[in-house]
Amino acid sequence: MTAKRLILSLLLISCYLLISSVGAQTPSWTKKASKSVFKLKTFDDGGTLIGSTTGFFVGTNGEALSCFAPFKGASRALIVDANGKEFQVSCILGANETYDVARFRVDANKTQPIDVAPGMAPAQTQVWLLPYREAKNLPQGAITKTETVQQEYGYYTVSIATTEGMAGAPLLDEEGLVIGIMQQPYSQDTVSYAVSARFADSLSISGLSINDPVLRSTKIKKDLPDDITQAQLTLYLAAAQMDSAAYASLIDDFIAKFPKSHEGYINRAQLAANGDNYELADRAMAEALRVCKESGSSNADDVHYNYSRMIYQKVLTRPEPAYEPWTLDRALSEAQAAYAANPQTVYRQQEGMVMFAQKRYDEAYAVYEELFASPLRSPELFYEASRCKVLAGDTTAQIALLDSCVALFSKPYLKEAAPYLLASAQARMEAGKERQAVSLLNDYEQLMAAQVNDRFYYLRFQAEVSGRLFQQALNDITKAISMNPQSDLYYAEKASLQVRVGLYDEAIETATECIRVAPDHSDGYLFLGLAQCLKGEKEEGLKNLRKAQEMGDPQAEGLIQKYAQ
Repeated sequence: MTAKRLILSLLLISCYLLISSVGAQTPSWTKKASKSVFKLKTFDDGGTLIGSTTGFFVGTNGEALSCFAPFKGASRALIVDANGKEFQVSCILGANETYDVARFRVDANKTQPIDVAPGMAPAQTQVWLLPYREAKNLPQGAITKTETVQQEYGYYTVSIATTEGMAGAPLLDEEGLVIGIMQQPYSQDTVSYAVSARFADSLSISGLSINDPVLRSTKIKKDLPDDITQAQLTLYLAAAQMDSAAYASLIDDFIAKFPKSHEGYINRAQLAANGDNYELADRAMAEALRVCKESGSSNADDVHYNYSRMIYQKVLTRPEPAYEPWTLDRALSEAQAAYAANPQTVYRQQEGMVMFAQKRYDEAYAVYEELFASPLRSPELFYEASRCKVLAGDTTAQIALLDSCVALFSKPYLKEAAPYLLASAQARMEAGKERQAVSLLNDYEQLMAAQVNDRFYYLRFQAEVSGRLFQQALNDITKAISMNPQSDLYYAEKASLQVRVGLYDEAIETATECIRVAPDHSDGYLFLGLAQCLKGEKEEGLKNLRKAQEMGDPQAEGLIQKYAQ
């Protein structure tokens, strides 16, 4: 054999060995696994592409994993599968920004998943990277270092060179199980990084995820938690955060996921009632009762109770336009149905509230009195009972019940006692017990020092004047003026009291200020003239009293006749 032919033979043998080697490096699972890999694309509100990366399916119902970064700021996302078909991303199932991974669902009927490895892969494990639409010559390497994430998941250093487009691609072992998700490349050398696919596949949504800043950074819809209690928490929190359209969509998702739960229908009804769509609200509540009956649920009492509350709120707060099926009689019957199904005291209290609204004060009081010995015993309960008594004309019983309200708090009072202290003080003022009222108002001021305003000091001023506590009254009206110096009423009241206690010079000064603040009102001229007359300055005083008379003050004429003699 010639040297030339020998060289040619060696080259052919080398090519054969190289081809055999490459073929050996293409695992048997490659063709099947490649069907699971896709290209992810995300878009903003205007439809502009803002991100693109690789991802792969891990479930048969569209569950998938990829990088989270492309989802930030996105309003819509889709995937292009191995056959070039497009499918929309329907919702986010979980995300972690630290390790840049997202779990989500694609709107596809059936998907081909890659099985996730059950544990951490040790160092020296042989691995293959499976890019999008690549079934030959897969990048191969080994795990050179395994670190632990959250005590049970792996973070891998891999001897494979990657490019930008390979982020999010699956890293598989020799059995075709996905070990990790490739991270964004840190450099162009032969070292890359992957985070555990098992970690990414464990991501989920909880009831508090609605407040998660990571999930809030994408506008793509988030899935509801699988646990119904957590899903109910999501509904509760979303009611105060979402606009009505987004919240309605969330309720629809809840009903679709938990069709036998009455909670979704109650929330739908409440949203409809808030939007004055009472016909829809009525249908939704009827649906809630139907679901309870068909599923054998014991929650019918909760539906009846919420039905009663909804009707009660509509009739009391938004009586017009009327919705004929919703009346106080209907609210009462629903409350009674709730109590009959499950005799909880809160349902009985609802009956009392409806009776009160119907002006059946004695019957309402009887309900409240029944509940005094129940776990519902509270300041609010005694307060509601006191309202029954005052409207029935029994102020003595009203004050006694308000005393019971306050007695449920111990000194030093908590702020929760403040409204009951104020109510008790006002009741005493109306009953002519002004000094007792002042004492309660003093307690109220101590509790609410940062919130009291000029109206509070004017209220206490009135109690102090009636209780002949004149110096305290002057102090309070002065405080009211300092907080609202443009109120001519306060100047007039102060001048009136100063005249009453013989402080004529001070009354003249206050009345002059009253005229400055409100020159078109007669009060300033009336009290200025009166103070001047009492001081002996009748000429000037009568002049100002006549000015008050010209402005229509009814008291001026009598004072003029008295001091003109």
